[in-house]
Amino acid sequence: MDFNILGVLVWTGVGAVLLFILMFVDSLFTRYKDFEEVKAGNMAVTTRMVMKLFAQGYILSVSISTSNVLMDAIVVSIVSFILLLILESIARLMLRAWANLELDMGTQQGKVGYGLFAGSLHIVGALIITACL
Repeated sequence: MDFNILGVLVWTGVGAVLLFILMFVDSLFTRYKDFEEVKAGNMAVTTRMVMKLFAQGYILSVSISTSNVLMDAIVVSIVSFILLLILESIARLMLRAWANLELDMGTQQGKVGYGLFAGSLHIVGALIITACL
């Protein structure tokens, strides 16, 4: 095993920056302000956000571990992020149509069950996407 500390630092740094960017972009797609709700103590939003962070981190982890080239890992992570947004949107639409369940509204209202359900969509989506990598 050839250990390259500079490579570890670069890949880790790029991964952290990419994770921050992806989380920020994802927050633009919610119907409320994630960070404001977290600061206000909304545990439902915090729960959902932590689960989103885990899902994005897991996708990033798998894309890095399966790539030999940093740019490949970045591209795979971005494409996976887009797929995750699409999967989440489809699931939200289906839940709204079939179960009259408004995940964003319930999460914003502080209903932790809604936040857990919404966050689990991210984790399940991440597991499905990474199975394909």
